[in-house]
Amino acid sequence: MLSNEIRDKFIAFFEKRGHKIIPSTSLVPDKDFFESSDKHELLFVNSGMQPLSPYLMGKAHPEGKRLVNIQKCVRTQDIDEVGDNTHDTFFEMMGNWSLGDYFKEDAIKWSYEFLTSKEEGLGLDKDRLYITCFAGNESAPKDIESAELWEKAGIPKERIYFLESNWWSPGENGPCGPDTEMFYDITSDGLGNLTLEEYLQADQKQQVVEIWNDVFMEYERKDGKVIGKLKQKNVDTGSGLERVAMAVQGKDNIFDTDLFKEAYQLLINLPLDEKAKRIILDHMRTSVFLIADGVKPSNKDRGYILRRLMRRAARYTSQLGETSQVLTFLASFFAEKYKNIYSNLLTSDQIIKEEVLKEEQKFRKTLERGLKEFEKGVDPFILATTYGFPIELTEELAKEKGIHIDREEFDRKMYEHQKLSQTSSAGMFKGGLANHNEKTVKLHTAHHLLLAALQEVVNPDIKQKGSNITEERLRMDFLCDHKLTDEEKNKIEDWVNDRISEGLNVIRKEMPLTEAEKIGAQMEFGAKYPDIVSVYFIEDKNGNAVSKEFCGGPHVSNTKELGHFKIQKEEAVAQGVRRIKGILE
Repeated sequence: MLSNEIRDKFIAFFEKRGHKIIPSTSLVPDKDFFESSDKHELLFVNSGMQPLSPYLMGKAHPEGKRLVNIQKCVRTQDIDEVGDNTHDTFFEMMGNWSLGDYFKEDAIKWSYEFLTSKEEGLGLDKDRLYITCFAGNESAPKDIESAELWEKAGIPKERIYFLESNWWSPGENGPCGPDTEMFYDITSDGLGNLTLEEYLQADQKQQVVEIWNDVFMEYERKDGKVIGKLKQKNVDTGSGLERVAMAVQGKDNIFDTDLFKEAYQLLINLPLDEKAKRIILDHMRTSVFLIADGVKPSNKDRGYILRRLMRRAARYTSQLGETSQVLTFLASFFAEKYKNIYSNLLTSDQIIKEEVLKEEQKFRKTLERGLKEFEKGVDPFILATTYGFPIELTEELAKEKGIHIDREEFDRKMYEHQKLSQTSSAGMFKGGLANHNEKTVKLHTAHHLLLAALQEVVNPDIKQKGSNITEERLRMDFLCDHKLTDEEKNKIEDWVNDRISEGLNVIRKEMPLTEAEKIGAQMEFGAKYPDIVSVYFIEDKNGNAVSKEFCGGPHVSNTKELGHFKIQKEEAVAQGVRRIKGILE
């Protein structure tokens, strides 16, 4: 059974059971569509449920309560694993959803039927299936019901295992719940019944492969904690086409399935090892879909991921000579292969070829210069910023030669470099202010109180690393070795609001830089200051300073003008650097 037939069977199976077919969304998340702040920071759609998050939270879907589709997804967190038997960066996620309709019983029954039915489904051997269920923790109880439903469907008790990791959530916020996962034995002789320890070893060795996951979303998560149940019980299932094709076609890796086999034949006679060929195939397939969805190679965000994928593939083909156009040829092949499934590939074929060829030519020049400098032992930061040599490529080359790269040091230098570049290009006011209107000025003063609060509540050694203040919110980057706890955030808010309610005076003084340093005025870490500096003090009625900072202003004259301070978000932006966003209500 080929992949096209698997797709068709999946859709038909659930359409027959009352599910409406919905199309795949773009790989680029629609920022206006996603409701939670976590989704706004997604670079790519990486699961079938993400475009449906609002509906899992209770919003009515225009197509009803039962849905089915095949969603394009990209995940790059396991990019270093690509080249083994099962990992890829682009995949198609077959999924069916119940939005407050059916729950565990029908979801499990239909999963089993589709996997094992020879008439309507895939006809897989039920004796090669293994099931995992949620073991329970402080968030939710052990999922005994799912295990009993699997037994009822026909899975022996000896092949059902309870694991605490059987819990699915899209991030720190949003719908979540326990899941039950289906694994298939892909060994030639079959493994038979396994103890839990034997099963875990088989999973690690990729002798059993996950082919489906039913998530029972009935809980809500906020800031990493389960806070209660949703308005409705939902089912979100995900079945990766590539791994299902492995199981159905009797292969032990995704690259031997019909999804890659023809493309692999194009590389078979090239002087490249097996892992290199697999990386090239995976990365070029992903690149094709990203370009078709409007992503262009660049040095930031989505464009950086695309550039990294393309250049990683180009690194392997570069040894084939300057006239080689393997990547361009593969890009055309994948666009042609999928054009009848994803129509935007029809209209993007020329753009895809142009982008791939252009990036490949750029990288050849970069690689030639960068390799020479790498051999000289040039700092990875210089390789990246001066020669455009990706740190990941430097790390791969260094690993081959047994050289250690200090990634933490590189990240620190890169963070400083990017912050400087962003500030310069934005043409910001001094001090990180977007403008000098009333709301921005108030937030600027609140920013000073926030730094003082961090030092009072968390650690007196905290230093500011950067700031950006608009009329809507303040943003501060600061040195800190841990994620702030809820208790710390609450104490920080209380401290700032107490100082606001006290009606403290804000006073500006000019003084020599040396004197300002002596009195302990706060300065931005790494910033340079003139010999005479402006220092803003926030003082109580007795003249005691609760905050004193190097600053050009402007500020309010008294803290009672500010309103109520609230932390919107706290997150990591680099190794040892945290970021807080706050507002005044």
